[in-house]
Amino acid sequence: MSRTLQLTEQLISRPSVTPEDVGCLDIITARLAPIGFECERIDSGPDTFRVSNLWAVKRSSQANAKTLVFAGHTDVVPTGPIDQWTSDPFTPTHRDGKLFGRGASDMKASLAAMVVACEEFAIACKDPSINIAFLLTSDEEGPALDGTVKVCEALKARGEKLDWCIVGEPTSVERTGDMIKNGRRGTMSGKLTVKGVQGHIAYPQLAKNPIHLLSPALAELVAIEWDKGNDFFPPTSWQVSNIHAGTGASNVIPGECVVDFNFRFCTESTPEQLQQRLTAVLHKHSLDFDLKWTIGGLPFLTTPGDLVGAVQRAIHDETGIDTELSTTGGTSDGRFIAQVCPQVIELGPPNATIHKINEFVAVADLDPLKNIYRRVLEQLHGLASPANTSAQ
Repeated sequence: MSRTLQLTEQLISRPSVTPEDVGCLDIITARLAPIGFECERIDSGPDTFRVSNLWAVKRSSQANAKTLVFAGHTDVVPTGPIDQWTSDPFTPTHRDGKLFGRGASDMKASLAAMVVACEEFAIACKDPSINIAFLLTSDEEGPALDGTVKVCEALKARGEKLDWCIVGEPTSVERTGDMIKNGRRGTMSGKLTVKGVQGHIAYPQLAKNPIHLLSPALAELVAIEWDKGNDFFPPTSWQVSNIHAGTGASNVIPGECVVDFNFRFCTESTPEQLQQRLTAVLHKHSLDFDLKWTIGGLPFLTTPGDLVGAVQRAIHDETGIDTELSTTGGTSDGRFIAQVCPQVIELGPPNATIHKINEFVAVADLDPLKNIYRRVLEQLHGLASPANTSAQ
């Protein structure tokens, strides 16, 4: 059995449903410490929702060495109905060349591949020309309030400089390495309450129906082109997720209508611009309203450069695939890391079964993923070696 597979199975067997870590970080620490990593726990949050965080770093003896961070999460989403799983979700099980278990692809396979890649690199390179670090949390699938964001705040406060980061999110489609994320859209939600006057439905002249008042503004908002996107991002989108009003009675005009909506926005728009444009439409239609905003994350983009190039070459050398750059999908902890690290990409196994019943990762994808991570280490080490830096 390969060491990557063995460690993946070991991690899957821990029922680390968010925010629980159930010893996953202890397992990883026990692998990293012997190869020279200084391991520090930066746990956070109340006792009722304690989040486990690990910052581990192996420093180069070279002055002013750049730092590559492997980032990820040990927590997994709930299993859903266990009786719908073919096998126990926390008992690693093999069928037809696939390893089944909750977190198999999201993202315990990536964590195992990162650790084993560093072990192999440590054997081959006793004193790398780059610092290598791990930033791991048990609060990515949950509220994400006490995980990566807290570690990033602590690192920034102490002046820790990060240069490159690979997040192990499952980004691939058919084969490991066929797609990486070099950015993500931002997310911003709003809760809009439009006020009217409640009344009897037979006497509409004595009431003000907030649903009717809102409708023209809603139609205008749906039709707006917020921006055109760019070479890396699709246009910003605005979607309503819920509309609710009324008392439940069929003969009562409601006194208010509440609308939940969300922007997924690219780097062509700022939260302030989107808020101003939406609010202007509401004022244009003379609505009486309250509006509360929640910014879940800002967009980030890593344009082709040292990190993207190293990852592209590593994937091609290992698999022959010319990887596709993409910014599609939801949010990840990359949004927090990008605030303190200029180059962030996401690279992991295929994501077809993440969060689903019978989640799995193909066993044949594990060692190639490990080799890609190791090749990236080799490329960035070579890029930062004294011979190369003196020649630049």
